[in-house]
Amino acid sequence: MPMILFKAFSALLSYPTADMRAALNEIAGAVEASPLISTGEKRELGALVRELGEGDLLTVESRYVDLFDRGRSLSLHLFEHLHGESRDRGAAMVELKNLYEAAGFELIGHELPDYLPVVLEYLSCRDLKEARDMLADCAHILAAITRSLIARQSRYAAVLQALLVIAGEKPVNAAEIKPVKEHPAALDRDWAEQPAFAEPAGDRPKL
Repeated sequence: MPMILFKAFSALLSYPTADMRAALNEIAGAVEASPLISTGEKRELGALVRELGEGDLLTVESRYVDLFDRGRSLSLHLFEHLHGESRDRGAAMVELKNLYEAAGFELIGHELPDYLPVVLEYLSCRDLKEARDMLADCAHILAAITRSLIARQSRYAAVLQALLVIAGEKPVNAAEIKPVKEHPAALDRDWAEQPAFAEPAGDRPKL
C-alpha cells in the first residue's frame, strides 16, 4: 500500500524513541517497497534510517532536539513558518483540526495539528491525490526546511526531499546550498521566506 510511506515518514520525523528505533527495519521496508520515490531517494532515506539506528538513544534524541527545537527555520510546525506566533496561527490550527475531524480523525496526545509528523500520519490514511494536493500547498515551506537541513548537513533532509518530489515539485539542489555550522536560530535569517501557502482553491481547507 503506497500510503504506508507517509506513516514511515511520520515516524522518521518524530521525536526518536526506543519503539521507533525498534521499528526501523519495518520503516526501511516501507521505504524500499514504495513506488512513489526513486532509487536515489531510497538510498538517501536508507542512510537516515541507518543513522537513526546507530549509537545510543540519548545521542539520537539530542541530535533531533538540536535540529528541530532550537529555531524557526527548522521547526516542523508548519504554521509557525507562515504565521509565527500571531493570532492567525490559532485560527489556521482550528481549521486544520476541523479538516481532520471531518475526515473522521481525532487528535490525541499533545501534538499540534500543524506538526508535520501529524500531517503525514493523516495523509497515510487518505488517497494519493489529497496527499499530493496538501503537500503542494506547503511545498515552499517544505523546501525552506529542506534548505536549512542541507545547510546543517543533516540526513533528515532526505524525507523532505522525497515529500517535495511526491508533491510534484523539484527537490532542492543540494549543490547550491552552502554548508554552515551556525545554530539553527541563525538560519532563520538566512532562509527567511515569504508566506508560502497558495490561496485556497475550491472548498478544501488549506494546510
